[in-house]
Amino acid sequence: MLELDRRNSYFDELFNTPDLIWLGQNTNHFALPPAVKQAMLDCIETEEFHAYAPPAGLEALRELILADAGLAHATALVTDGAIEGLYHACRTLARPGDQFITTDPGWKWPIAFARDAGATVVEIPIYGAEYDYRLQPERLAAAVTEKTRLIYLVDPNNPLGICYTAGEIEAFAGIAREAGAYLIHDCTYWHFADGHTLAANFYPEKTLTTYSFSKWLGIAGLRVGAIIGDGAVIEALAEAPPNNLGSNVLSQRAAIAGLKVKKEWFPDVQRRQRANQARIKAAISAIPGLAMPVYPSNGNFVVVDVADAGLRPESLCDAFRDRGIMIRQAAYHTERFRDKFVKISTTVTEDWIERLCALFPEAVETARGLNRDGSLY
Repeated sequence: MLELDRRNSYFDELFNTPDLIWLGQNTNHFALPPAVKQAMLDCIETEEFHAYAPPAGLEALRELILADAGLAHATALVTDGAIEGLYHACRTLARPGDQFITTDPGWKWPIAFARDAGATVVEIPIYGAEYDYRLQPERLAAAVTEKTRLIYLVDPNNPLGICYTAGEIEAFAGIAREAGAYLIHDCTYWHFADGHTLAANFYPEKTLTTYSFSKWLGIAGLRVGAIIGDGAVIEALAEAPPNNLGSNVLSQRAAIAGLKVKKEWFPDVQRRQRANQARIKAAISAIPGLAMPVYPSNGNFVVVDVADAGLRPESLCDAFRDRGIMIRQAAYHTERFRDKFVKISTTVTEDWIERLCALFPEAVETARGLNRDGSLY
């Protein structure tokens, strides 16, 4: 069997499992605002999807994205999910022999995109108390060379949930500017953060900011997002985008409706997911060897360190999977720290979290007996 088929079959089985509790993909499973559902129904009723959308996105959506990000003077390119914007930026801007700098752990796909473009990837370790679970500006500066072309920063960090301060972001932007490098600021989770700062405020000319609707609005399967940057950079990306015939019309209508009601709807999502974080922390604190190194998380997820409990993350994932719950193993994010942690999503209903917490002691004991060493995705 092809590796592609094996991986796809794994997720196909998960997707088609009735009543599966999804706690491993940071997706938002709270009920959509009625206005968003109605916008999709209206789109279907009028059948406006017979036409291609504008190539850079519906103008109403582009304007709302920039307003929400507070980057009114920048340019937004609507993409098929934020990941497509990341793919396009990495494949367009990275060249053979260039250096691509990021953190470890972080998100693996831009690393794959940069390597595919011929770049050399440098991953700066940040997991551990000795690093305060974050990247320090001086460590980034030490990694930069004359070949540095792209600096990729996930902020809030996925999977750790740390959020960089305004001073740190300003320092990162200054390092990128001095190197003449592009700074890709992956802000997929910024809606969940306390006091998030955009690097584009300090280095607008070469900062690219991602925007996602998968997490805060919960329309991951609709695949709509954006990449934001200086007009000249976005103009270059727009010359040959993967979605040159425009992104999904129904998805864009849903996104527009979501942004229009975000101010009223989203605060309750944030309140509930932070309460879910607290419930998980209380549950794991009662189990010897488990710890939550970053709390509260500035994402819609938490990391649970399992190393001192003598567990393999894959074994704990399997134990929960057998109980109808999907969580994520560290190896999805990092090879260096693959034995350290699992990640659990928190934008889900309270009954899902209550079931997770109730099953934690039992799952831990089962996982000790499994000691699984195989691959998950």
